[in-house]
Amino acid sequence: MIYLDYAASTPMSDEALQTFLSASKQYFANERSLHDLGSNSALLLKTARKQLATLLDSDESSIYFTSGGTESNSLAIQTLLESSKKTGKQIITTKCEHSSILNLLERLSTKGFEITYIPVNENGVINLDELQKNISENTVLAIFQHVNSEIGTIQPIEEISKILSKYDILFHCDCVQSFGKIEVNPNKLGVTSLSISSHKLYGPKGVGAVYINPSIAWEPLIPGTSHENGFRPGTVNVPAIASFVTSASTLSQNLRKNYEHYRMLHEELNNVLKPFPNKFIIEGDSEFSVPHIIGMRILGLEGQYVLLECNRHQLAISTGSACSIGMQKPSTTLLAIGKNESEAKQFFRLSFGIMTTVEDIKKLGKVLISIAENNE
Repeated sequence: MIYLDYAASTPMSDEALQTFLSASKQYFANERSLHDLGSNSALLLKTARKQLATLLDSDESSIYFTSGGTESNSLAIQTLLESSKKTGKQIITTKCEHSSILNLLERLSTKGFEITYIPVNENGVINLDELQKNISENTVLAIFQHVNSEIGTIQPIEEISKILSKYDILFHCDCVQSFGKIEVNPNKLGVTSLSISSHKLYGPKGVGAVYINPSIAWEPLIPGTSHENGFRPGTVNVPAIASFVTSASTLSQNLRKNYEHYRMLHEELNNVLKPFPNKFIIEGDSEFSVPHIIGMRILGLEGQYVLLECNRHQLAISTGSACSIGMQKPSTTLLAIGKNESEAKQFFRLSFGIMTTVEDIKKLGKVLISIAENNE
């Protein structure tokens, strides 16, 4: 089967697998234990933390390992809210955020927080003027993703942070879909915190990380927590973290090469579908998007039907964020960019990886054209 769902999860790389196997055998001890084996695990954890900090051009004291992107988002947001020196209750965000954030915000709204959703344009890009207008003395936190998981839109994070910094507003950025694909530097982006996930980077599942600006003084959400300097309870998975950082390092070293590979594949698909402009719609704009995530529609067909037909032809695609599938709801991103419910249900997503080939794209194009023509 041709796998085209890399935005949902990636296969572990050979390097990551080897690191995980080796570390599991040699560094199995709890890194908090005081014996030599525990000290060895602690040293490996320290090395991994320093390596990830280097990839983010940050200090190792700013890195906290988690169980993945969802927990990273949740812990970062709640930690910032608890650490804010402001007494306000307003949080500013968009309807395009990942479900892990939107679901948390829905819960926070029942706890007295005012959630303000800033509109985006037809490409999913935030309206900076609207952001400025909606900031008030009660604004304590802003949450904006770096890259959208459904249509690949890149938000102008640096411009957003410049506006927020004027008002000392804390800023969390979900970088799960951007880290390892485009440059992610928290200092340049100007964010207070950001989240990343291992299994989007050819590393193991169940591992992620949070960056928090070291100038922020924060307290543990759960008193008495000792792991990760109090950021997160639970025994640290040192072998998985070492594997995660190994795969992240490899991707960072090949950032430009991989980006050009994705861009070439994107152009190939455009060329294949170009003769059929009235059948296929690619959402967003390539100028504002990463090339490895493509949100599409075939006019008149529901995305779930397209997915099943592709699966029948040995092509694995998606109908959106894996964390939202099964909810029987139209894509929140498509609704946010102005599509109606029927159009949003037509949505399906293609996402490329480092192993995707031109031949894969050619077969994909033929299958999509066949699906569209057979359902006219």
